[in-house]
Amino acid sequence: MKILTALTYYKPYVSGLTIYAARVAEAWARAGHEVTVLTSKHLPELPAEEVVNGVRVVREPVMLKVSKGTVMPKFWLDAPGFVRDADVVNIHLPQLESGMLAGWGRKYGKKVVLTYHCDLQMPRGAVNALANQGVLMMNRFAFRNCDVIVTNSQDYADHSEILSKVKEKVRIIQPPVELAPLNDDVFEAFQERVHPEKYDPVIGMACRFAADKGVEILLDAMPKVLAEFPKAAVFFMGPYENVLGEAAYYERLKPRIDQLIEGGHWQFMGKIPDEEVPAFYRCIDVLAMPSLNRTDSFGLVQIEAMINGKPVVASDLPGIRVPVNRHKMGAIFPVGGSDALADALIRVLRERTRYPAEACDEIRGMYSPDHVAGLYTDLIEHLPDPAA
Repeated sequence: MKILTALTYYKPYVSGLTIYAARVAEAWARAGHEVTVLTSKHLPELPAEEVVNGVRVVREPVMLKVSKGTVMPKFWLDAPGFVRDADVVNIHLPQLESGMLAGWGRKYGKKVVLTYHCDLQMPRGAVNALANQGVLMMNRFAFRNCDVIVTNSQDYADHSEILSKVKEKVRIIQPPVELAPLNDDVFEAFQERVHPEKYDPVIGMACRFAADKGVEILLDAMPKVLAEFPKAAVFFMGPYENVLGEAAYYERLKPRIDQLIEGGHWQFMGKIPDEEVPAFYRCIDVLAMPSLNRTDSFGLVQIEAMINGKPVVASDLPGIRVPVNRHKMGAIFPVGGSDALADALIRVLRERTRYPAEACDEIRGMYSPDHVAGLYTDLIEHLPDPAA
């Protein structure tokens, strides 16, 4: 099949959405499909076109950025040609261009598959409110013109105001998760750099430094955790400086984090190479996911932790609570409850030896990108032919 995947950002941009899209696109390419990604040239130094792991990536110039969104006139001009040349159009939402892409897909008789990652919740402000309404309008138009809508869990679909209105089109496919094999030399070098043996326990957090991730909830929980575990520390893996749209949030929390750094209770890992990610999970004792709203719908990092035998403490949000409840590896706590987060972390850390990594092969197979891409392919092949 010729598959067109469209989304606002693609790697090297880091988010759960971009990681998901790249994993499925590359798995399709490995299976012999011809895959093109149409996305934004969000950094000036990125090439306009390249092949990455068998996937053709076409990046359209950005004329203007509105909050975390982009305005790309050339995207709108070029998209019809890309849609016309494809057999299947896979659109990742939320995305401003989604309605237009789905409309072109319907016009040219293509199978249109939406991957719905999350409900959009923009920060307050007139510009963001306008952008939010524009994206919602386009999403609804995309819903009308698509064949099927894939999302991560029934829990999230049932609690989404927008998905609950199109239940007949919704299908559930778990997200793709993979990690590079743990290399002993890489692991030893990582240990020498971060010295996990100095801390007991190590609490991991793996995400962009962003307001919806609830970093302050973990900060508020730390005094109670430190009272129980005086040598505890947080290892934060992911971009934390100059994150798009999050500079003010980072600056607001930085003084509190600096105090923890000075006390030996916080380390920023930054964005680390793929081969070091398994080493990060092996060094931590628990992963904290204190997400605050529905812009997180599952949390791929929860599965990354679990396949390394590490439990997770996650917010009681639709979708986010699914991995812990499904695999019985950790605890959930009320959204925004720092005291409850501290209690849950303490409870899980006391029982941390219950979760051996070697018991997690079944979880690994369930979420492998090749398996997930195969589920997509089966779904696509069973869709009615739009031209019939």
